[in-house]
Amino acid sequence: QVQLVESGGGLAQPGGSLRLSCTPSGFTLDYYTIGWFRQAPGKEREAVSCISNNDGSTYYLDSVKGRFTISRDNAKNTVYLQMNSLKPEDTAVYYCAATPGSRLFKLCIPRAADYWGQGTQVTVSS
Repeated sequence: QVQLVESGGGLAQPGGSLRLSCTPSGFTLDYYTIGWFRQAPGKEREAVSCISNNDGSTYYLDSVKGRFTISRDNAKNTVYLQMNSLKPEDTAVYYCAATPGSRLFKLCIPRAADYWGQGTQVTVSS
């Protein structure tokens, strides 16, 4: 059974940092593009960042560029989202998603994702 498990969410102050982790069970990440998505209350789910399966190319939502960094450690079978300089508008449930091959990287949008985690809450508040 394919599953993705997110961890690392929580409460952070504005300007603070959090690191999210995404670990799969039932498959290895080597051949998968991984994406991080988020959904705030009353809003649609949006893509935050995607990392390709072959050369590690990355995509970022404009509003997180320079603050968030996606990375993958295939040896640990884990993808990370380092979030710095957090803002209240970053508050959302964050999901990781995976798709075999490059389709999710070519089009980093929710409907291009095949597998989803359960999500982890990130709250940015003073």
